[in-house]
Amino acid sequence: MPEWALYALASTVGYLAGSIPFGLVITKAAGLGDIRAIGSGNIGATNVLRTGRKDLALATFLLDSLKAGLAALAFTYIGGPDSGREAGFIAGASAFIGHCYPVWLNFKGGKGIATYAGLLVFVTPLKGLVIAAPIWLGLFALTRISSLAALVAAAAVPPGTYLMGERNPVTLAGLTLLSVLVFWTHRANIGRLLKGTEPRFGAPKAKPEE
Repeated sequence: MPEWALYALASTVGYLAGSIPFGLVITKAAGLGDIRAIGSGNIGATNVLRTGRKDLALATFLLDSLKAGLAALAFTYIGGPDSGREAGFIAGASAFIGHCYPVWLNFKGGKGIATYAGLLVFVTPLKGLVIAAPIWLGLFALTRISSLAALVAAAAVPPGTYLMGERNPVTLAGLTLLSVLVFWTHRANIGRLLKGTEPRFGAPKAKPEE
């Protein structure tokens, strides 16, 4: 298969895999209605957690991660030693885009953190995740603000991956672009962070004025 055809197939399959809205499907199947009607209106694991169902949130996170990771793994194998790494990254990155802009939901999807994590597991080999996971966990434990933890972790991935020895230009350029896209999908969160109004997990809701 010519490289251009392999990359085109990887981007198409990756995008369609990423477009599967697992958070929406899981919550509807559990009888919780449309996840887009609560919290942030997002279809990702963080918003699913707002239903109070940690099991469904975990399932959403894992499935959203796997749709990028497995797409990357499949095309790494299909492309073989010559083009596999690039094809795998394209498939995983396309799954990220599909998750954020799914064709089935009028291009209104999630914010991409779980799919980004799944991609990192399979294409960096773990270098990006080794950097991102401790940062996210540490900041979230300290602040209880998921978006802040995600933004700092995403910003750290490209330079951190480089410092850990990654030299593939496609991977480095792609990680930089995906981290920029994470900031774009979190632009509303950034606005609230700057205003000091971004909600914290576990914080009591403000009582209505009497």
